[in-house]
Amino acid sequence: MAMTIVRYVAALLVAILAHAAGVWAAAEFALAVDLFLVLTVLYGLRGSSLGGLAGGLGAGLVEDVLTAGPFGLHGFANTIVGYGVARLTQRLVVERPSGVLLVAAAASLVQQAILASLVLLLLPQRELPEPMWLGIRAVGCGVVATVVYVATQRWRRGAETRKLARGKPLRLD
Repeated sequence: MAMTIVRYVAALLVAILAHAAGVWAAAEFALAVDLFLVLTVLYGLRGSSLGGLAGGLGAGLVEDVLTAGPFGLHGFANTIVGYGVARLTQRLVVERPSGVLLVAAAASLVQQAILASLVLLLLPQRELPEPMWLGIRAVGCGVVATVVYVATQRWRRGAETRKLARGKPLRLD
């Protein structure tokens, strides 16, 4: 359990650094890709409801701090999305990259719908993003989540192979 928390914090730090670099490179980066949602989806894909809840809450609250918006909006939305993705993966097998792409894109749309609802209900004076960015963000989050998922799966398979190779005795032919 402690290693899972350490890995999550390390992934959150990577997301913070990548988000900062992306926003520094292009102001529209934050509109096109939500790296904190990607982190939420990837932790939700592990299938643990509590992990999805905690991962979404942590990533959402960090995103609220970094975006200087109303505190708690992303925390609330990402918590719901993380739990929803975890429950979905408990019912369905999502192992293929195409499934990850679809789940991440749908999660992005759900998150944006929750955020828009909260903004309209609680903060009617705030503007909503243009609808064009909803599709761009859904595709962006899906692609980034798929790339990270595939890369981590390959790394895990390689680590398992290396671990098995270390356990074999040395053969002298």
